[in-house]
Order: sequence, then C-alpha cells, then structure tokens
Amino acid sequence: MAYKIVSSQCTVCGACEFECPNGAIRMKGDIYIVDAAKCTECDGEAPKCVAVCPVPKTCVPAK
Repeated sequence: MAYKIVSSQCTVCGACEFECPNGAIRMKGDIYIVDAAKCTECDGEAPKCVAVCPVPKTCVPAK
C-alpha cells in the first residue's frame, strides 16, 4: 500500500518532495500527489514524507 497526501491539509511546503527516496511525490497543478506505483513506503523504515511534513496526518497510508 502506498501513501497519499491529504490535499485539504497540505500547505504545499515541498518538504516531502525532496525527502522521498523514490521520487514518488510531485506537484500536479497546485497540489502535491504521490505516485502509488513508485511509493514503497520507504521499504519498512519510517516513511520520510510523514517525518518531514509540518502538518500531522497529511501524509497517510492510502486505502
């Protein structure tokens, strides 16, 4: 399962994009999105997008 970004909570700070080791996060229009095909949830480590996001519960597991 990949992660997703809750767009209504995202402040568009860009921190997650630069921390993603797989290049799965990118801007689309005026919001950030996660490419589920590239997201590996950081291979068992703590997800880096979650760790750097300044807004709690903005980078969350996709259902």
